[in-house]
Amino acid sequence: MTFDARKDIKRILFICLASFIMAVNTQTFVRTGDLYPGGVMGLTVLIQAIFSSFFNIKVPFTVINLLLNLLPIYIGFRFIGKKFTLYSCLMIVLNSILTDIIPVHVITYDILLISIFGGMISGFVISLCLMMNATTGGTDFLAIYLSEKKGVDSWNFILGINIIIISLAGVLFGWDKALYSIIYQYASTQVVHTLYTKYQKQTLFIVTNKAQEICKAIYDISGHGATVLEGEGSYEHKERDIVYSVVSREESKAVISAVRKTDEAAFINAIRTEGLTGRFYSRPTE
Repeated sequence: MTFDARKDIKRILFICLASFIMAVNTQTFVRTGDLYPGGVMGLTVLIQAIFSSFFNIKVPFTVINLLLNLLPIYIGFRFIGKKFTLYSCLMIVLNSILTDIIPVHVITYDILLISIFGGMISGFVISLCLMMNATTGGTDFLAIYLSEKKGVDSWNFILGINIIIISLAGVLFGWDKALYSIIYQYASTQVVHTLYTKYQKQTLFIVTNKAQEICKAIYDISGHGATVLEGEGSYEHKERDIVYSVVSREESKAVISAVRKTDEAAFINAIRTEGLTGRFYSRPTE
């Protein structure tokens, strides 16, 4: 079995696991709390609630979720990557079917616990899919598209869109559940921020005597270049080179490890980068 085949099997297994966890989360925390989790999934739950409350019609989760995901899937195929979108389609279809199959089960009736832990589970599943180079569908496609286009972490922007969807639920079904749904969505977004760091940047300042070797190590791992500055140590008054580079947080651990192997005496200062303009290389999404 080739390396690519093993990699694809691993991705499929993790996506199947993620779809199951998300479906269980929907049928336990979301349904018990009558929450609206935002995004296409939240819009699906909202449309189901509208049909059930106002027309006494029960519409399957799968039908609505798949229809609402048609435009995001097109965006994925057109602007992000075909393989990425195909794996996302697997997640969307499996999650939809499992949500209809798995029965509703109550874990707790405490709405605050439901909002926090349900949101954390949702964020974990979204992060797991992103690490496997896929999404849970819906606004995740938009988040990836904006992140690829602008080179920034756009999840807070998506949180704003989700709050609009949740506010619509508040108008129709009451503000208590809508406000708890915002807590759910906020918890989910913060978990994604913590676990998925591809679009977050770190600035590295490396004081070394092996500048060229370190520049090569940085490029080999991340594809990013570096700038070498001349300096002088204030204690020994010896010449030192300062290698300056910006990498993604996802790559920074591997880069720092490679720098340590190249020069054990190197002094490394890693700083979170809040803003960045100019050309910054990002590996293309499959």
